[in-house]
Amino acid sequence: MSPEPPAGVEVPASCANLGPGFDALAVAVDLPLRAWTEQPRDGARVRLRGEGASELPTGDDNLVWQALTAYCEWAGVAVPAVGLAVDNAIPLERGLGSSAAAAVAGVALGRAVTAGGGADADLLAIAATFDGHADNVAAALHGGVVVVADGVAHPLPPTEALRPVLCVPAQRQATHAARGLLSQHVALADAATTGARAALVLAALCGCGALEAETMRDVLHEPARFEAMPHTAALVGALREAGLAACLSGAGPTALAVAHAGDRAAVDRVTRLAGDGWQVHARRWHRAGAQSWLPAP
Repeated sequence: MSPEPPAGVEVPASCANLGPGFDALAVAVDLPLRAWTEQPRDGARVRLRGEGASELPTGDDNLVWQALTAYCEWAGVAVPAVGLAVDNAIPLERGLGSSAAAAVAGVALGRAVTAGGGADADLLAIAATFDGHADNVAAALHGGVVVVADGVAHPLPPTEALRPVLCVPAQRQATHAARGLLSQHVALADAATTGARAALVLAALCGCGALEAETMRDVLHEPARFEAMPHTAALVGALREAGLAACLSGAGPTALAVAHAGDRAAVDRVTRLAGDGWQVHARRWHRAGAQSWLPAP
């Protein structure tokens, strides 16, 4: 049997919620997970490097492989006789969509290797069964800014006038644990405020209007989560006091600040306010989402 032709994919990190857009808004950021097929190896299904390489599984329980096999089951095609290599730059359990990127990489590779078909909406549905958060999955798959409503992704192009600045701490926060902190009931006034602010955040990220510091302040999920992340709470508060729009990235503990592109002083201000114990990354929006990619021969 001839070997399968090589296939690979690059998938971006993502910041979900964006303050008031709880479980509805997300944006892709140019911090990539790359995965590609290679000849099977004895002893390991998946070869890992980068973030999580020393702790993530390398067998059939690897998330990229599980998502690939789930796609094959959905498409009714045989699982290809390949090994996988994964090079991940997305920190784990920091609110940057690492599991969403892995799931999207798996389903996208499955479609590429087997030619099993399926629309992006099908890939979204399959990948979301692993990650559980369609907002991160949609941003990883489509790129740009996404609105997820009733399980359907609506991608929009982000403005190049703004850029994300990520403040990543050493400590982790599992998303399922952070979600357990949330109340199941909200006040009507808080719901109204949240809807208005989410609309303003979306408009600003798409280039329609300014993004004010107060606009990204959330009243539904961030207050409860901040109680479990006092250092992130203090940093986000300091960023807002300095006039920067800032919020939790996903369930945290990463803080996301949004600065004007080319404003080096703003990035320096974020770095100074973060201080020791944080890695500050001035990045760009990832507009393309999951796309074909192969390592250089």
